[in-house]
Amino acid sequence: MTQDDTTWRLMREDVLLGTITVEDTDFPWMYGRFTAEPAFAEVKPWFDAVRETMAAEVYDQRFDAAYAPIARTLTLVSPSGPVADFLLHIDGTTAWFR
Repeated sequence: MTQDDTTWRLMREDVLLGTITVEDTDFPWMYGRFTAEPAFAEVKPWFDAVRETMAAEVYDQRFDAAYAPIARTLTLVSPSGPVADFLLHIDGTTAWFR
């Protein structure tokens, strides 16, 4: 596998927010190193809010509300193209998604 095969992009319209280099998988989850671009700072609070609901073990409407801006606004692009539906978590330089 080359880096091109394992690098996913996080986009907001045509702006690159960061890349995820996949380092491990445990179906259905993929785990990797997140490299943020400067524009990621604008959406980082969304990921922080999701992480806070998870830390509080909140998996109800509050989680859905926290995750909604991510699902509605961002695009995860695999090496073969955009992903229609995804669940993505980012904590510092660590990302995991399915």
